[in-house]
Amino acid sequence: MSKLRILYAATEILPFLQTTKVAEFLNTLPQGMQERGMEIRIFVPKFGIINERKNRLHEVVRLSGINIAVGDDEKPLVIKVASIPNAKLQVYFIDNEDYFHRKSVFVDKNNNFHQDNDERAIFFCKGVLETVKKLGWQPDIVHCNDWMTGLIPMYMKTTYKKDPIFKDAKSIFTVYNHEYKHKFDGDLLEKVKMLDIEDSMLTHLQSADLDSFIKIGMEYADSVIKTNENFSENINEMFNEFVGTNKHINTISADDNLCDSYFNLYNELSR
Repeated sequence: MSKLRILYAATEILPFLQTTKVAEFLNTLPQGMQERGMEIRIFVPKFGIINERKNRLHEVVRLSGINIAVGDDEKPLVIKVASIPNAKLQVYFIDNEDYFHRKSVFVDKNNNFHQDNDERAIFFCKGVLETVKKLGWQPDIVHCNDWMTGLIPMYMKTTYKKDPIFKDAKSIFTVYNHEYKHKFDGDLLEKVKMLDIEDSMLTHLQSADLDSFIKIGMEYADSVIKTNENFSENINEMFNEFVGTNKHINTISADDNLCDSYFNLYNELSR
């Protein structure tokens, strides 16, 4: 039995929230890995449409209270936890009043993309890494899912690369389809920057759209996963762009072999 420590970061997870396939995937895979002897931590944003009372979320005071820098601003981080029913798995929710209390995920009631979704993603990615540090829990694999987690592999290879918690960790980035065409404001690069990050490292973010978050995740992750979705032309072009580089790209289908495929990949990466 493998005793690897796996950190999952994602946009959503069942039964707390489902708007895409990510939620179902995150409900299935961590449980499968736990059954195979792995130690699991799961992080998702605490979007305002998640019912705290119904899902029995509660704040973890000892983990809350850190200020997270997003550009020139600093926002307080609140950590909440809840357990997945019928599973011995806790989910950590990244929360902040300005970013996550509105009753929607990425678009408002008129289907307009939230202008600060870039800042919400930056806050989430930094919040995950800082909370794991505070937990003092050293992951072997950090598995990032969907565009909102795309900055984590880069932060691990730069700002956090010498940190004892992350220095030996490998990152995986799983790509999912999306239909958003939004362009973020021109100061995205300045908001994203942290210690040890130069402009030249952020080339893929210059398009300042959702695809740029996916590209940066693909660039810095140790392994990139292509699911068996029908991807948009844009995303297929991204995969083609990385073919021929040293990038480790796997296609893993959501079938009966899903858990075995990831179990083998995690062990291979951690060697």
